[in-house]
Amino acid sequence: MHSKPIKAVSVAVFHGGRFLLVRRGRPPAYGLHAFPGGKVEDGESLEQAVRREAIEETGAELADIRHIVDLEIPYEDDRAQIQFVLSVHGARLVGGTISAGDDAAEVDWFSIAEMSKLQLADSVLEIAEQIASECETKQPVQAR
Repeated sequence: MHSKPIKAVSVAVFHGGRFLLVRRGRPPAYGLHAFPGGKVEDGESLEQAVRREAIEETGAELADIRHIVDLEIPYEDDRAQIQFVLSVHGARLVGGTISAGDDAAEVDWFSIAEMSKLQLADSVLEIAEQIASECETKQPVQAR
């Protein structure tokens, strides 16, 4: 019998035409590339969890954190039960020294083309494509 889903976060950091990805060093999604993230701790807001997980897994310091989508992630051994409710966010890199930490086996920056050749966690490529497309279509603000 599975318990209620665990709240978790991930963050898509798009910088210089590339996304910051970790290769997961532990389940779930062991060995797959994914956005940095993890469980929300008791008493922590989603934004606080995003900031903490980004620093713990990658060293990235973030700003302009915004919610993108919530995903239901099933148990890897039971597709009928939901293990995590993953709140995916976008953010801007503002500092830090990027290196793999916590449960990240590796961390690096990848373009969409490079990501399409990796073994990715579900929805990562689709979300990255959406963010990249939105960034390309943004028009500069005109002075009045």
